Amino acid sequence: MKRVTGIGGIFFKSADPRALAAWYQRHLGLELTDWGGVIFRWGDADNPSGVTIWSPFAPDSDKLAPGTASFMVNFRVADLDALLEALRAEGCNVLADTEHSALGKFGWVIDPEGNKVELWEPPPGR
Repeated sequence: MKRVTGIGGIFFKSADPRALAAWYQRHLGLELTDWGGVIFRWGDADNPSGVTIWSPFAPDSDKLAPGTASFMVNFRVADLDALLEALRAEGCNVLADTEHSALGKFGWVIDPEGNKVELWEPPPGR
C-alpha cells in the first residue's frame, strides 16, 4: 500500500501570525491569502493541481491539540482509510475523529514524541 505521497502543508504557532506572515511576504515574497496563509501550487501530468499550504496559527490555537509541539506537518496520502487502519494495526496512536469535506479527507496520528501529524487524502483530481 502506498502511504505518504508528499507534503500537504506546514502549520505552526506564532506569537503574532499576521506580523510574521507579513515578514515572510515582504522578505521572501510569499503571496498571502485572505486567511493569512500561503497556497503553493504545483503539479505534473499525474497531478496537475497539487498544493502545499503554509500557515501560522495564533499561540492559543487548538488546531495542534492534542499534540505537544508548536507545529504540525500535513502529509498527502493515497488512501486515508486504509492508512489509518494500518496505523491502528501497527499500534500507533491514531485519533478517532476524521474529517471529510470538499477539501478532501483528513485524519491524525500522534507520533512517539507527542507531535500531531495530519494525514490528508485530497479529493479526486487534486
